[in-house]
Amino acid sequence: MPALVLAAGEGRRLRPLTLLRPKPLCPVGGRTLLDRALDAVGPAAARVAVNVHHGRDQVEAHLAARAAGGGRGVFVSVEEPEALGTAGAVAHLRDWLAGGPVLVVNGDTVHDADLAAFVAGWDGGRVRLLTPTPGPFGPRSGVVASLLPAAVVARLAPEPSGLWECVWRDAVAAGQLETVHHDGLFADCGTPADYLAANLAVAGAGRPDGSVVGEGARVDGTVARCVVWPGSVVAAGEHLVDAVRAGHLTVLVR
Repeated sequence: MPALVLAAGEGRRLRPLTLLRPKPLCPVGGRTLLDRALDAVGPAAARVAVNVHHGRDQVEAHLAARAAGGGRGVFVSVEEPEALGTAGAVAHLRDWLAGGPVLVVNGDTVHDADLAAFVAGWDGGRVRLLTPTPGPFGPRSGVVASLLPAAVVARLAPEPSGLWECVWRDAVAAGQLETVHHDGLFADCGTPADYLAANLAVAGAGRPDGSVVGEGARVDGTVARCVVWPGSVVAAGEHLVDAVRAGHLTVLVR
């Protein structure tokens, strides 16, 4: 099963953090969102592609460094002159997929799902979706991963478009969407508040102050329920609560 990790989005809702680095490279619990996605999909996929657009240079450099460090190599799907969205990204990879199905995952969510188990037993005919949201699937439901049959991939167009509009909505209406419920950890890092919550859920319990402090960061002041990015500094006399310190930026979550 080939897999696509979606990593081309702008991350506008996560600004100003995404003005420093693309959303997939924002750290959660000391690891980038992209590394988390790649590690999660690895056991389920024979080969992996990552699409890039916004922050392309940084994402490509990160993937190259990961491979040089012994990580699994990936195919980089470059989307130019514009990002193609979740459905267009799949269509853009049609040649690489060689007429087959694909496992699609987001590069900006945190979860503890077993994707190999999710893929196992799939009939290959219906769209299968792993969601943490109970009840009927809808446009606001969370998504951990989706399996798209070859026939679905074949009819997608390599133009800006989304999987809800092009695939999932029609599958729901036709009774052809197979949903699998995920009742474990799931966090969508869409906003600074979501991003902070994801960090605290993953690693906050490791410190008495409930904070996540990245490699090479220095905390001379005090922090509580905070994220301090690698190499960042909380100076003596500073008291941060429910905040993200990223280089020169401080994002307060209220």
